Amino acid sequence: MVLGATGTIGRATVRALLQRGYEVVCLVRRPVDPGLFPGATVRRSDVGDPLSLARDGYCGERFDVLVSCLASRTGTPRDAWAIDYQAQIHALDAARQAGVGHVVLLSAICVQKPRLAFQQAKLACEQALIASGMSYSIVRPTAFFKSLSGQIERVRRGRPFLVFGDGRLTACKPISDEDLGQYLADCVEDPDRRNRVLPIGGPGPAITPREQGEHLFALLGQAPRFRQVPVRLLDLIVATLSLAGRVLPALRDKAELARIGRYYATESMLVLDTASGRYDAEATPSTGSQTLPAYYAEVLQGRATVERGDHAVF
Repeated sequence: MVLGATGTIGRATVRALLQRGYEVVCLVRRPVDPGLFPGATVRRSDVGDPLSLARDGYCGERFDVLVSCLASRTGTPRDAWAIDYQAQIHALDAARQAGVGHVVLLSAICVQKPRLAFQQAKLACEQALIASGMSYSIVRPTAFFKSLSGQIERVRRGRPFLVFGDGRLTACKPISDEDLGQYLADCVEDPDRRNRVLPIGGPGPAITPREQGEHLFALLGQAPRFRQVPVRLLDLIVATLSLAGRVLPALRDKAELARIGRYYATESMLVLDTASGRYDAEATPSTGSQTLPAYYAEVLQGRATVERGDHAVF
């Protein structure tokens, strides 16, 4: 059973599972193109409704493994606790009743410092899975290609690449959808990945935002041009929206989105050394073969598209 199959990572994971010969059922919330998952069974169900999960999703059948790529669309508190936690808990309960023995959960590396609602919800889900009695593989990827591709068109149009601070405040090991999908699929049977929390990044050394921009300018044959955005500006935006949100509830979600933006502007997506409080690129495992600069080249050549959805910042 695969949840969150319609997202870019979910689709890549379904492809990887089918390549390995598994019988795959994709649970979706709304109608999809029948050709989206060739070789898989598609069923519609409300992941927020335990009765619908059992009746329309599992249909009284037995399953060996649940792979959940389910994630909230915005990360705002209501969305996060409804999807990243409660819907996942419903899914774990339904999976146990269907005989599932192993769960592969797509989480996020940023739960190492759970300051935001969606991080707290994901971490609570992780803890519930660990306590569930089912074996588990909790996968915490670093940064996704789509999350680091929002400025391609901006730079192509001759505008400067935006960075926070000097562009070297943070670093990550970006991982492609395909490489992450392969990694998740391998968790189904790899005994070394059972009952473990698995941080994972893509190939190569960690890369800073400034280096991302330099790669993009090089591919376009342009001289690098950067515009530095001070972090204190983000602090001002967060403070202003938080204050206004006390009077206008509609601004509370915007305040949370601003906090999310500040978090990613100042925290690296790498393994955190809890003893030193520093992020450790060397301790962050790598997998796969697709690099971010190669992806940039494919997008610029029209051989790849960027599906960013609700996670866009720039």
